[in-house]
Formats: sequence, C-alpha cells, structure tokens
Amino acid sequence: MCLTMDGLPLSHAEQARALVDAGARWVQLRMKNASPETWLATAREVVAICHEGGALCTINDNVEIALTADADGVHLGKLDDDWVAARARLGPEKLLGGTVNNADDARRAAAAQVLDYVGIGPLRFTTTKQKLAPVLGLEGIAGLLPLLDGLPAWAIGGVQPADLSALRAAHLAGVAVSSSLYTNNQVEENLHAFQWRVDGDLRAPSSKT
Repeated sequence: MCLTMDGLPLSHAEQARALVDAGARWVQLRMKNASPETWLATAREVVAICHEGGALCTINDNVEIALTADADGVHLGKLDDDWVAARARLGPEKLLGGTVNNADDARRAAAAQVLDYVGIGPLRFTTTKQKLAPVLGLEGIAGLLPLLDGLPAWAIGGVQPADLSALRAAHLAGVAVSSSLYTNNQVEENLHAFQWRVDGDLRAPSSKT
C-alpha cells in the first residue's frame, strides 16, 4: 500500500500518477490540514488516476470524502471515526482499514468484525506521523497478530525493503509505505526496490461481501 504525503515537491495527484505509472496497485491518499474543498477535489483526481491505471484508491481519515469521491475505501486511525459507524456508512463493498498500535487496539479491531485489514505498528521510528505511537519493532508487531483473530495485518511505520522477508515470515499480509517511496525523488526506483523483495502475493484484501 503506497501512501501519498504532504510537503513534497510533487502534489498528491502527481505522487499518485508517479506511483501508478511505476506499478503501484494500491494508493492511499493521506492529506492533513487541507480544506474540505481541496481534499475532495484532490481525492477525485487521485481516484481517477488510480482507476485509470488499474489501482485501488483509499482515503485516509474521512469516510465522507471517500464516498463522495467514489474511492475504493477508507483507512481510519483510532481517533478518526468509529469503525462500526464507518462500516454502516460505507456499506459492505468498500474497503475499511483501521490502525492498531497495541493489544487493546488489536482486540477491539477483532471484536468489531467490520474491518477488512489493519495497519499495525509502528515497526520503527518515523517522522511521517505526528504523535507517533510507541515503536513496536518486529517482535512487538508479531506479538499482536494472534489477538486479531485472523484479520489481515499490514505493517506500518518506517518499513524498508529489507524488512519484507522478516515481515512475511511473521505472517504479515503486506506493508504500507510512504516516505521511503519518495527518497531522492525516485519513485519508480524506490517502489521497485520493494517489489523486487516479493513474489507478487502481497495484495490488497478483498472487500467485504
């Protein structure tokens, strides 16, 4: 899962275009502090770019933006919205992901029975997210997986290509990546560095039916 970022020379739409052109198949639009009008306009543009390129597009934080822009789903942090209420608004077909940082989060995610996947971490320190939760490391992430009752988990927080083998061995379903995709403005090379570490079976989960 490839996340867009604020504060880059490329706009969010340009980031999405670069990612899709490089072979990304799941893009998450992650905008912070944008006006609702700007956020929605950007979401519509990014959704169109992704769908034209055969990629999924999910929206970070906002169910209404996701629905209005006809995105494929939404990812909600712990404080963004109630997961059960979000599923009621989204319906059964859209993807719904939630963030898990500790054992209580993991149990709540499993008990909710409305999520398609969780983002679990952080694996290591990252400057991408303000108010970063305590770093879990590989051992901490692996220790939370049994609490998810089989819910697919995507590692988040400072993930690097060299981490993929260990994360797969720990039965993570995938990874969510942002800042490392844009290092030196080499999106294609950076994305391919992740792709070269996998054999194609880290894919988006199916939407709920």
